[in-house]
Amino acid sequence: MIDPYESALDAIPGAHPYPRSSRYHDAEIGIHVQPDGTEVRYTKRRLLPPIDQDGDPGDTAPHTVGGGERPDHLGQRYFGDPAQWWQIADANPVLDPRELTAEPGQEIEIPLAPGGGLAGYRHG
Repeated sequence: MIDPYESALDAIPGAHPYPRSSRYHDAEIGIHVQPDGTEVRYTKRRLLPPIDQDGDPGDTAPHTVGGGERPDHLGQRYFGDPAQWWQIADANPVLDPRELTAEPGQEIEIPLAPGGGLAGYRHG
């Protein structure tokens, strides 16, 4: 459950370094102190979640890539937000998100929402 006060903070510039919908929202923020004492904040590496090698259907659902699809199209279709393509990229073993839709007919995995349904799935 999302804390309503924390949600309100998302609307205040500078309250969170990244909005809740960003793949970096939960990334740790580091501080580098330069020789002159100036502090520089940076986002530490975001480690990807491990990909389930046994194909557990409880975590993802298959999607067959159609001609002309792009990662942002899939983000809109399955999550209602084209910027959420990164959730699909995280669920598949790709280095470049364009690999997700490079070959029409290939099957990729779409992460499921908690409870087993497709998060925000929208037809069409």
